[in-house]
Parts: sequence; structure tokens; C-alpha cells
Amino acid sequence: MTQELRQTPLLRPARGGLYCKVGGFYIDPEEPVDTAVITHAHSDHARPGHLIYYATRESLPLLERRVWTAEQAASPDEPRPHIQPVEYGESFVLGEAKVSLHPAGHLLGSAQVRVEHERDGTSEVWVVSGDYKRGEDPTCRPFEPVECDVFITEATFALPIYRWRSTREVVSDIYDWWEENRREGRTSVLFAYSLGKAQRVLAELTRFTDRRVLLHGALVDFVDLYRDAGVEMPPTKYVTEMDTSTDFSGELVMAPPSAFASSWMKRFGDYRTAFASGWMRVRGIKRRRGYDTGFVLSDHVDWPELLQSIEDVGARRVLATHGKTEALVRYLREERGLDAWGLESAYVDGGPYA
Repeated sequence: MTQELRQTPLLRPARGGLYCKVGGFYIDPEEPVDTAVITHAHSDHARPGHLIYYATRESLPLLERRVWTAEQAASPDEPRPHIQPVEYGESFVLGEAKVSLHPAGHLLGSAQVRVEHERDGTSEVWVVSGDYKRGEDPTCRPFEPVECDVFITEATFALPIYRWRSTREVVSDIYDWWEENRREGRTSVLFAYSLGKAQRVLAELTRFTDRRVLLHGALVDFVDLYRDAGVEMPPTKYVTEMDTSTDFSGELVMAPPSAFASSWMKRFGDYRTAFASGWMRVRGIKRRRGYDTGFVLSDHVDWPELLQSIEDVGARRVLATHGKTEALVRYLREERGLDAWGLESAYVDGGPYA
């Protein structure tokens, strides 16, 4: 690594993602590009329309599900997207840049992107975290700190109020809540994001029960893909496969947040609702959204994990994006003495590249 960071940034915002000029590629771009490096298969990071995708081998089935629709697959004239699978830690060359993907601990196949460029005998390394967490997750590889000169970190929960309990403790509470509702003859309807969070809860539930869990249709394909990847989960069944006369009392039903308060829920009779999310750490949000119960469970780093990660990678410059960037940047400058910037402000007057 160099002693001084270059004035020309190795990565900069462009087309809704990050652009590497010397490598000729984008990371998680929003608009169609020739070459995209994808951190993970959530829809705000993996979009259809790119010519070539680079992503981890473990994310391949999820990414294909995201960018290759059933309608496209049924059309003989629709070109199949070219997805180049990469092993974790495997280096590959794009243009003049050496690129590798490393575990982010966010969901199955998620990755950080390490970009290295050598010039005049010295090299500079940037790491883009993507979305990441440090807490245990039985469905994916744990976050791996990667030493770098510049660390681009997400800041979704970058405030000291955000602190997570262990996955096992939270899912134990979910199981107890299900048991209480079951004893009282009620249906338990648990809302969780359809890719990542739902499978994490299901996998952790195997520690407590082998009872069947019912699924909203939005979860079914992703649950099947996780099973295909070897993740153990309790038996599941699609809600619409149940007979119309089914009594759902005592059942646990999992669904995406978009199904909350919809007509889809009328079939469950007397039910209680809960939402599993880091946002449930804020009581006002739980109250406004109308859930009976909130379980604080996030697939993003909390405040202590965020600070620990920045220390672990040893970067001399930190660029924060997505979330509470101003609070994080101020803390890193004032308390840690780091060269820290919000990602956008790093590219305007006053930033390190001005």
C-alpha cells in the first residue's frame, strides 16, 4: 500500500453505483452497463440489463433468479445474462485492476469487493463493503476483514442506539412468541424480508423445533434456493397450497412486509403480527407500522460492529454511504482521528479529491 493516497480516486460514484475507470467496471450499478461486479442479490444491488456480471459462485442461483425472469427464460429470443462466477478470495483482472470478492456476512453469497491498482511500483487498495454484518448467521459465511487503504462502508444503522443481541437469543424470543400464540389458539404471522432475513430465521429455528412453517409465495423460491445450497431449515409449505377450510390457529406464517394489512391475511382468523428488523429497535417505528410485536434482528452491522470493522481493516480513509453518514463521519474524525467523508461529499468542494 502507498504512504500517501492518490488524488485520483480508484472508485467514484457513477450510474447509481461505483465506477472504476482503470478497470472499466461498475459495482452494483443501477443503470445497464457492460461490466458489473455485484455484491449480493438484493434488488437494490443486483439489477437486470448488464452485459456481464461478476459475482460469487454461492450467489449465482439467487442472482439468476433476480436478473433472469421466468418470462425471459420462456422466450427463445431473449439472451441469457452472462454471469461469471468467482470463488471467494479468487483474484481476477479487469482492465488494469486486480479484483477479488470476500465474505460480507449479509446473506448467502454476499461479498465485499477488493480493488487493487498498481502504478509506478506502488499499489493502492480499496474495499467496498456492500451490505454486511458481524453477527452469527447459519445461512452464509461470516464477514472477513480485508486490509485496505480506503474502506467504503455502508452506514444504515450508524448511530450508538443500534446494538444487536445474538441471533439465537432473538429467534428464541420468536419461538416463545409462537408458542404463546399457539397456546392461546392464535395464528402467528411473522414479517421478514423475503431474501436473507426469512431464511436466517428459519435456519435458526431448527435449534428449537422441527414443526412446519407456512410461507407467503414471495418467500418460496428463495427458501428452495437456500435449501439447494445446503442450508438446513424446518419443513415449510406454501400458504395457498392449504385447503380453503384450513384452521390456521397455532401455525407460524412467514411473509414479506408488503403483505401486512392486506386482504391475504383475512384467512388466518385470530392472529398476532410481528416484524423482524433492525428498525424495530426504535419503538416509534414499531408503533407507527402497527405490528403487535417487534423483534430486533438486522442483516447490517450495528454501531459497535461498524466501528470494530473500520478498526479491523486498518484503512486510512473511510467513505460512508447509505444511512447515517454524517454522524459516523463526525465520530470517526473527532474520536478516531480518521480521514472520513460521506461518499458524495468526498467528490465535491472540500473533499479529499477536490
